[in-house]
Amino acid sequence: MSEILKAEGLSKNFGGLIAVNQVDFQVQPGETVGIIGPNGSGKTTFFNLLTGFFPPTAGRIIFFGKDISRLTASRRVLQGMVRTFQLVSVFNSMTVWENLVLSSIRFQKNHTSFSKFLLSPANNEGIRMNCFQAMRTVGLESKATTQTAELSYGSKRLLEIAIALSLNPRLLLLDEPLSGLSDLEINDVLSLLNRIKKNLTLVIIEHKLSKIVDLVDRLGVMNEGKFICEGKPDLVLSDKAVRECYWGKAGAER
Repeated sequence: MSEILKAEGLSKNFGGLIAVNQVDFQVQPGETVGIIGPNGSGKTTFFNLLTGFFPPTAGRIIFFGKDISRLTASRRVLQGMVRTFQLVSVFNSMTVWENLVLSSIRFQKNHTSFSKFLLSPANNEGIRMNCFQAMRTVGLESKATTQTAELSYGSKRLLEIAIALSLNPRLLLLDEPLSGLSDLEINDVLSLLNRIKKNLTLVIIEHKLSKIVDLVDRLGVMNEGKFICEGKPDLVLSDKAVRECYWGKAGAER
């Protein structure tokens, strides 16, 4: 089966710093792929390259057979590549429902210009149904009229995922979706991810290794801007190079 996402020789330099170094990476349809690595290993920079927030210094990105290396982030969303962020990104001054509707209108194909976005009606039946379905999927329908500022951090995370789902992603990239959550909230998000992965292709960056081992089909480990190991989660976590990356030479030999 042909991959839906492919990075070829992808690199990003910031002056003399090489943050991502000639990375090759593929995602197959229906896969749930985890990306781990120590702080500063290049994970989020790699996500920013894939999703169009940074232009690559070298290499290219192929999405469903099309070179999207120079597309803007918003154009990639229209192609079906949607992401969430390490820090929850929602509008606290709006209700849950308003957050969903605003985002859905923004990324309608016929609302790409600023003027069209401002003049767009919010009562489109398709948009309403799409937003309601996403809200119900994450379990926030009872909080539709709640001001987002009043939500717990865990509920804000669920709202951010609902916004991403309302955009009908073909590929969903999640940057540390468990960050800052309590144990109960982590369980809620993991339960959601286990449900939605049945119908979606996911790529997940996460620091909480033990929480995603049973969630992902494949695990990749980044260090110093490169993938040093990829494969089945249990095999990757027992790899000597990976153990040394996290726990040093002494830890790798235990």
